[in-house]
This record gives sequence, structure tokens and C-alpha cells, in this order.
Amino acid sequence: MYLSKVFAPRLREVPQDADTISGQLMLRAGLLRKSASGIYTYLNLGLRVKQRIEAIVRQEMDSHGAQEILMPLLMPAEPWQATGRWDLYGDEMFKLTDRKGRSFCLGPTHEELVTSVVGSERHSYKELPFNLYHITNKYRDEIRPRYGLIRSREFTMMDAYSFDRDEVSIEPNYALMFEAYNNIFHRVGLTFRPIQADSGAIGGSSSHEFTVQADNGECSYAACDNCGYAANLELSKAHPATSPDTATGTPPTPESIATPGIHSIEEVARFFAVDPGTVLKSILYVADDKPCLLVVRGDDDINEVKLRKAVQAREGRLATDEEVLSILGVHPGSVGPMQTAVPVVVDEMVRRDVAYTVGAGRDGFHIRNAFFGRDFDSTVVADIRTVREGDLCPVCGHPLHTATGIEVGHTFKLGTKYSIPLHANYVDEDGSEKPYFMGCYGIGIGRTLAAIIEQHHDDKGIVWPVSVAPFQVVVLPLNKGDDAVWHAALELYKGLEKAGIDVILDDRSESAGVKFNDADLMGFPIQVVVGNSFLKTGNFEVTLRSNKTDKKAVSASEAVVFIVDLVRTTE
Repeated sequence: MYLSKVFAPRLREVPQDADTISGQLMLRAGLLRKSASGIYTYLNLGLRVKQRIEAIVRQEMDSHGAQEILMPLLMPAEPWQATGRWDLYGDEMFKLTDRKGRSFCLGPTHEELVTSVVGSERHSYKELPFNLYHITNKYRDEIRPRYGLIRSREFTMMDAYSFDRDEVSIEPNYALMFEAYNNIFHRVGLTFRPIQADSGAIGGSSSHEFTVQADNGECSYAACDNCGYAANLELSKAHPATSPDTATGTPPTPESIATPGIHSIEEVARFFAVDPGTVLKSILYVADDKPCLLVVRGDDDINEVKLRKAVQAREGRLATDEEVLSILGVHPGSVGPMQTAVPVVVDEMVRRDVAYTVGAGRDGFHIRNAFFGRDFDSTVVADIRTVREGDLCPVCGHPLHTATGIEVGHTFKLGTKYSIPLHANYVDEDGSEKPYFMGCYGIGIGRTLAAIIEQHHDDKGIVWPVSVAPFQVVVLPLNKGDDAVWHAALELYKGLEKAGIDVILDDRSESAGVKFNDADLMGFPIQVVVGNSFLKTGNFEVTLRSNKTDKKAVSASEAVVFIVDLVRTTE
């Protein structure tokens, strides 16, 4: 390929509406163009990278026993209605009606459809397990598309679905996919971490996210560098702290103190000269239209995913000020855990022998020296807080650290969530029909592409790993007008192409500076300069994009073999 023929319009200035490094560089290097909010056109260079990622995914999925199929993007409503997700997905689902009035959607995911396809056939237990995957576009009407390909409305995914007999037999399949995912992300050059995750709207008993650490990532997690524990903040736990040493003897009695105009945790802590961790937040929450009182330490935040699981609610929200006054008879800021008009959910970190300061349940007053179990109790004690930096690991007790990342893959144990409502059964050895026990495995192709750039770039542009680069080698003749330079560059280009290397020749009549800047911006991993040094010595200058200071002088006669070997050893 000649660079002059590639449709890759480059930008010298940073696009103002690109809010990530990857988004900026994909636009500047001519990989993408924005068609609408959250919708992008892949240009040739971007498409080549996307296809390389997909090829690696296919190789690993095939070698781990999965079979590729292709399901439609347009799906009927009926399977979704049978599982209840037609309404649960809400406004994120693109819904449409055909000319006959039948409802369809553009697929945000394919659990319902693949289960229906498999369920329409009669399979014996002898045919299990099997795993079906496809790579196709998905559609979700994101309320706020952002971060380029990381959160868009049209995106490409690989999703796989395994079908097993039961919870025991899925384990080998799940382990195979776990191994395949590790191989895929290593091969595309990512530094990543599998973390325990919440299953969300997909459902199922357990799941793992494959997360690439990035400052602008939308996924937050806690991790322990001592034992390897890692979990999404929606799921992560901490070892309950032990109670501080307290004075022996009879605990102090609760005392009601007037606190006019004092409402926030910070104000209460200053007024009583106590640590915010010993002041309790009491928050009225509405879970599935039923109010409950949440009690956490003042220096903690409510984790709504954990909370909804604890109270077995599908949705929830904070109560309005008017609702607090109507239900509890007090204004926010003075609510306390001693009020029992509604169920009380206490975070497990509160269950310690500590003298707490709490709202008194009447306006303008707080109570100090309130003890859990003596002065207030709970309907439910559960982990409903968000883990913080420095909390203790629930496995080994070492301090946790928190980070943000980009979720590039997700694996789920679905169980029978879809097979039961869609009547997808296999015939067991006793002749009875039983629902498939399913697994689900997804990789965001565009997210992976963006994550690679987030981890592989410098101030000059992209630094592609060889395994996914749009072209592995760029040949840069620095004086195209010199016949010897041009013919040497052309012969090298043809030799590399014949050897099976993806090579691009910068045939433009541009200055050396422009050619170097473009090669760096577009990130070709191996740069070969044919210039004045060749005229003097007969050598080409070979440089790795990842290490511009390490330049190798290679004779023209040995260049093809040297570069082919370099490509193979750096893939």
C-alpha cells in the first residue's frame, strides 16, 4: 500500500470534542470520523486495526472450542418480553415497529435470540457442552455517549454463549473462556486485570470483568497487590474494621444535645469534636416504592448496587425532602437510626462497639453516645457501603487500593435465567427435559482498540503493538527525487510484501519532518528510513516506534530477512 493512496485524513490540531487520548489520536491519525453522537465511521487504518483484533479473537475462540455463527441485528420483541427485559432495558433499547405493527429492536445484546435458536432444536445431553459466538454490531441508546469508542451507541462486540447441563459442568467451559480472554488481551498488547463484577441487567450468579487500568476509565475497582483480590466497586468488599479500644466499665448513656442549624456530617463532627467516622448518616431511601432507612458511617458512601441486592429491590432512589418529612416527621439532617417507622438497614461496618453521634429524630437535635444493639438496632445488617482506598482486603487483610479502568471484556455464569422462560431444554439421560445452564462471554472490539491506544501512545502519537498495527512496517524514502533512494525503497517494499509483511510505503513528495511526524502519529511499529545514510553506506536505518533512540543500520541485502525476523519476534 502506498501512503498517498490511503484515505486517512490527518489533523494537526487536537479535536475539541474528543474527551480521551484515544479519541483524539484516532481522529488525528485518520482512523475514525464521527458521524453522529456515539456513532463513528471506521476509515481504512482504523478498520485494519479492528480486523486484526477480531482475527486474534477468532483464533483464540476457535482454538478453545467455540463455534462462530452470525445472528441478526434486528430481533423480534417476543423473546425479550418472555424474559422481562423488553421493559427492563428501558430507554437504552432502540425499538421499532414494522409495517405490520410487529415490534422489533436493534440488538443491544443477544442472550434472548441465541437461547431461542438453541431452544428450537432438540439436543441430547450427549451433545453438550457447546459454545456459540459471533462478532457483530450492537446498539444502545446511551443517554450520554462519551470517550469515543469506549461508550458509543453503535459498537462491535464478540459475544459467546455456552450451553451446559448444570452448575458443575459449566466450570470447565468457563475456565476455557477465562483462558481464551487472557490470551486475547495479552496478544493485543494490553496490561489488564480480571476483577469480580456485578452481573447487572445480564443476570447470572457470578461474573468477571477484564479491566484495563486507565485514568479516564468508567469502571472503578478495588484491588489487593498482596493476594491478587480485585473487584468492581459495585461488588468489592472490605474486611470489617475491629472496634477501637474502649474504656472499661459501663458505656456512657445517650445524651440529646440541641444542634440548631447543624445538618451535615462535617458540621456535626466539628460541633461535637469527633471523627466523621463516628457520626452516622441516616438516609431515607425508596426501594421498589417501599421506604427504608439506611444507616452508614459518616465517612462512607452508599453503594446502591449492593443496597438493592440487600433489600432485593429492582430499582431505588433517595427520598425527597417532602417524603422524609411526611414519613418520619422530621427534616433531613436530623433523621436518626432510632426511628422505627420503616425498616432499618444498617451497614455492617456500623456494627461495632463505638459511641456514635446520630440524628435525634427531631429537628435541631442530635444524640451522642448511641451504641448499636443497645440504643438502636436494625431490620437488616448488610454490606451497603462503597469500598475506599486503604480499606482492608477481605481475603488477606492488607490495604486495598482503588483505580479506574476500561472494561474490555466480561464473562458471566447465567445459569437458567434465559433457558427457563424461553423453554430451552436438553434431553437428559433419563429422558426428561431440563433447562440449559448457560454462560455468556463478551469482548468489546472498539473498546479494546481504544484501550490499546490509551496504554500505547506518547506525545507524538500512537505506538501500536505489532500484533494489531494497521501496517507493521513503514518504509520512508527521504528523497524521492533521488532515483537510487526511491528504487532501493521500492525494492525493500516489494520484498517485504512478498515475505508476507503488512508494509506501507510513504511515496509522498513531502519533507523528512512531515514523513516522520505522520509515521509517529499513525504509530507504525517499525520504521525503515532510506536516505542519505543509504547513499553513503548502503544501509537502511531501522527503528522501533516504541524506542526511537535504538536505531539499527542494516544493509540493503539483509534488510528483508532482518525486518521479517523483527516483526515475528515483536508480535
